[in-house]
Amino acid sequence: MNIVCLDMEGVLVPEIWVAFAAESGIPELKRTTRDEPDYDKLMRWRLGILKEHGLGLQEIQTTIANIDPLPGAKEFLDELRALTQVVILSDTFEEFARPLMAKLGWPTLLCNALEVAPGGAITGFHMRCEHSKLTTVKALQSMGYDTIAAGDSYNDLDMIRASKAGFLFRSTEQIRRDHPELPAYETFADLLEAIRRAL
Repeated sequence: MNIVCLDMEGVLVPEIWVAFAAESGIPELKRTTRDEPDYDKLMRWRLGILKEHGLGLQEIQTTIANIDPLPGAKEFLDELRALTQVVILSDTFEEFARPLMAKLGWPTLLCNALEVAPGGAITGFHMRCEHSKLTTVKALQSMGYDTIAAGDSYNDLDMIRASKAGFLFRSTEQIRRDHPELPAYETFADLLEAIRRAL
């Protein structure tokens, strides 16, 4: 039995923090897991910038409301879900992801949660579990599933390597160069074909 594990941002939807960086005029917030392997360090740095500028959940959600899935992402996901089970594994947060999941037809998403003060300031975050993507892939495997994984960032590498088949999708030149052993694709059609062959 197969199950496909997909990253969300950069694979199915644009990077939320990059969009918010543009909207807020704070270029430092463009830094993502494509640039920083340590997610905890990255999030604490982001929260410090939000606090410094007096920005909170409402401002980020306003940006997210105007984000659409990447062209072809919903069609890719619909076709893939007709072939096999699919779960999206993301280090994003429920408070960010819901509007995007609606636009993708409500696929299954496993992600994290924010701590939000009454006034809307983001004061912290709760990770679902340690090394969430790898931990989830291993849990699925312990349940009898063969996992196939695809993602674009440093935090996707463990789940990709642990799966029976794994792919980079629209990743950075640096990550592709550092991991030439991982097949890398740029179009949904090519990724779908690679997954189909792996099923």
